[in-house]
Amino acid sequence: MTTLVIGANGQIGHQFCAIAAKAGLPIKAMIRHEDQRAWFTEQGIDTVIADLEGDFRHAFEGCDQVLFTAGSGPHTGPDKTLLIDLYAATRAVDASREFGIQRFLMVSALRAENPQEAPEKLRPYMAAKFAADAYLRSAGVPYLILKPGRLTDEAASERVATSLEETGGENTVSRANVAHALVHLVKASDLIDREFYLLDGEREIGAALR
Repeated sequence: MTTLVIGANGQIGHQFCAIAAKAGLPIKAMIRHEDQRAWFTEQGIDTVIADLEGDFRHAFEGCDQVLFTAGSGPHTGPDKTLLIDLYAATRAVDASREFGIQRFLMVSALRAENPQEAPEKLRPYMAAKFAADAYLRSAGVPYLILKPGRLTDEAASERVATSLEETGGENTVSRANVAHALVHLVKASDLIDREFYLLDGEREIGAALR
């Protein structure tokens, strides 16, 4: 089952691709520029060049599932948040339905359910994620939604939690743990129409994400 990785050159996407390649998972990395291709080629990862602000439907050809881990990034404004985190995400869902994609994995955010409770500068991003998640749920495409907490650059512990109760209110998770969790979910083809919070914790990933 080949997975199209949208956002492959991002911080989580890059780590996911490295782990997936070592595990022998068939993936296709969607990248924006030719000069990004070399690293993926060295890892034995197929690539396709496509732009989320342009026509990217060709990227879906030959793929069975989609992992959307793209984001506009912390240094852009609400305009890019709308175009990437909301509009591009919904267009990817539409393309998945058109191409008969078997499952769509969305990387969302813990606070996406209540954007007004997020810090003020993050509210547009959380609102975009809220709307994209809602669109995916209603699209008729089998899905998984992963909702990480506040992201850190700590090393992977491969130990996680799926609720704030487990962590005593701590709401952080390392990008590395998110990448490992996504590899687990990509492998778990029987999981559909489920949503998981993801935080650093004490449980083994496979036991937590059931």
